[in-house]
Amino acid sequence: MLEGMEDAGMNLTKLALFLPMTLGLMLSACNGVVTSSTQAGPPQRYTYRVVNAYAHDPEAFTQGLVYDQGVFYEGTGLWGGSSIRKVELETGKVLQMEAIAPEHFGEGIALWGDQLIQLTWRSNVGFVYDRETFAPLHEFSYATEGWGITHDGKRLIASDGTSTLYFWDPATFKEIGRIEVKDGDQPVVRLNELEYVNGEIFANVWQTDRIARIDPTTGRVLGWIDLTGLLNAQERAGTEDVLNGIAYDAQGGRLFVTGKLWPKVFEIELVPTQ
Repeated sequence: MLEGMEDAGMNLTKLALFLPMTLGLMLSACNGVVTSSTQAGPPQRYTYRVVNAYAHDPEAFTQGLVYDQGVFYEGTGLWGGSSIRKVELETGKVLQMEAIAPEHFGEGIALWGDQLIQLTWRSNVGFVYDRETFAPLHEFSYATEGWGITHDGKRLIASDGTSTLYFWDPATFKEIGRIEVKDGDQPVVRLNELEYVNGEIFANVWQTDRIARIDPTTGRVLGWIDLTGLLNAQERAGTEDVLNGIAYDAQGGRLFVTGKLWPKVFEIELVPTQ
């Protein structure tokens, strides 16, 4: 968020993603789908298997990542260097880019219909663009810092770096609900970039190599994804190049992750460790 942050053997066809179920953790041998329980209990732990690695602009300070129809939409940050982009998946080529005013530090993005929504860190203002042309359409305000944003098809879901996730009306951007994210009794803070995946909220925890899988109704952490070692030390540029960026291909069941100033985007499969 702020300035300053390959292969496990598998017998299943593909560990894709999952629906919350009341029967607890299930591993289906026929389709490789991992599902996690909405009942009380310790969070499921996951590591990963790299399926593919794709080029990524190592100068992109990634704040938000969305996959749609074969391309990524990406929001980048830094004072005087923030932008929105359309990026070719296979090559990492930037197909389209629009810089935002230098007084704003760009944050998370989300696609909503024919619009692209972008938050800013401390300006308390968000921007709405035409998703095809990137032409600015209008602005909106919010009271907190802006970190990550996604949606569940009905509501926008936003983070502000605390343990709280906010639900907004996508027409008015007014708050219509909120949850506190907890692992057991402990609040999970520094929730950052968000992605809605098969009924769960995935959230990067800033300055860690972990992604939390969150029940959007209760705020309970259903699982932890540990991505330690995904980008090796030789490819890291410094202290700011932390994990940040989650995108999901719902049609293909593919999960993508990257980080700030990372030279790669990784397609990964989740591997349960307990």
